[in-house]
Amino acid sequence: VHMHDLADGAIDLLDFPALVACGGFSFGDVLGAGGGWAKSILFNPRVRAQFEAFFAAQRLVLGVCNGCQMLATLQSLIPGADHWPRFVRNRSEQFEGRTALVRVSGGASPWLDGMAGSVMPIAIAHGEGRSEFLDDAHAARFLASADVALQYVDNQHAVTERYPANPNGAQQGLAGITAADGRVLAMMPHPERVFRSLQNPWRDPRWGEDGPWLRLFRNARRAVG
Repeated sequence: VHMHDLADGAIDLLDFPALVACGGFSFGDVLGAGGGWAKSILFNPRVRAQFEAFFAAQRLVLGVCNGCQMLATLQSLIPGADHWPRFVRNRSEQFEGRTALVRVSGGASPWLDGMAGSVMPIAIAHGEGRSEFLDDAHAARFLASADVALQYVDNQHAVTERYPANPNGAQQGLAGITAADGRVLAMMPHPERVFRSLQNPWRDPRWGEDGPWLRLFRNARRAVG
């Protein structure tokens, strides 16, 4: 589904059980593309109404990388996202592309059902992945909440802000966030790039054909029935 399909009225979001805002430099190979993508929704009354209705309809929503940045900019439309951070330039001042380790911190999300506590490798590919809160009060409130979904960890599985285990310098290793009772998940890393074992640079032989991130997508399929 393309944005012009929504703007023209050819497609209505409520015809779908789930929405995935993808990454991979969606909406332009430029910095800030996710923010521009969000503004194409916020400043178009027809499209804004569709997204607002979808978020209120208890549907599943996933945003990855640019899609994560886009959803964070739409926080005014998402129930329970008022304390979400925005995602800004990496502290390294460069694009980061590698594998990192993340820990699933939240288990309330239907996307992450049964995954809480798991530490898994995941693909990183972003130039603007650092979470930035409005102020310290917003940061403290959010980081103490159950809406912290994913955090970067080091080789000892401890949450880290140190580069390169934390590729962007996010506070408390923040890599993924939730809202709307966990139905909306926004994450900077790319689970869709490593859902098969052979897509990973390292894999545990016990995985078999499926990588651990396939669980996220199977959870969603089960949740929509």
